[in-house]
Amino acid sequence: TGFKTEIYNTYTRKDKCAFVKFRADRSHSGHLAMAAILILLGTMYLTHKFIGEESVAGGHKTEWTDDPTWIIDPIDGTTNFVHQIPHTCVCIGLSIKKQMVVGVVYAPILNEMYTGAKGQGAFCNGERISTSQQNDLKQAIIYLEGGSSREQDVLRRKFNIYHKVVETTRGTRTLGSAAMNMVNVAKGSGDAYVEYGLHIWDFAASGVILLEAGGAMIDPAGGPVDFLSRRVLCASSQSLADQLSTTIPEHIEMERD
Repeated sequence: TGFKTEIYNTYTRKDKCAFVKFRADRSHSGHLAMAAILILLGTMYLTHKFIGEESVAGGHKTEWTDDPTWIIDPIDGTTNFVHQIPHTCVCIGLSIKKQMVVGVVYAPILNEMYTGAKGQGAFCNGERISTSQQNDLKQAIIYLEGGSSREQDVLRRKFNIYHKVVETTRGTRTLGSAAMNMVNVAKGSGDAYVEYGLHIWDFAASGVILLEAGGAMIDPAGGPVDFLSRRVLCASSQSLADQLSTTIPEHIEMERD
């Protein structure tokens, strides 16, 4: 309760832009959230490892091993948070032997708690959720994001991809949070999502929820998703994922986490 109150109080502050560190897309509240999560989980699971934005600060690469590992994003959708846009959330995922087995996405402003565990289904506030099972790309709503990169080549290639997606689908939406895009696909409020440039902590937890809701998650070029490749395509069904993948005219190779 105290954690939720702190996040909400900061969310409603008009002057919070003054202490947000945009350089690394982190905020004061992000640090507080990360500290609270690490204290809680670190006390309960002394031998477990942790991955998050803080763990790769200074340019260090992600070290993902077979050990039980918590993958955490204390605030996904930081820019939304700063500008009082409610699509912002806390993401906590657990991997064992590099397989995601548990995912929690908590959107405190919306009062939505999404959970998923391998083989146990997906839920929002305790009620089971499922994807739309849309199989027709022409009727699909696709979530897209501009991302944080301002490199001209990356932008040009993204817009080329997105132009084709807009041409071949019913419509597109943007929520400003990878995890929120994915849980919306998981509950049937949209049909697919593709992004280049995100990080493992942005979609590891929500990926569990999506799969348990009956969705599919692949690499945008096809084949199994690679959590360190910094790109993902997820959809309400495997058929839709395959259709969207083959529609994309080119694929962007990102620097690995």
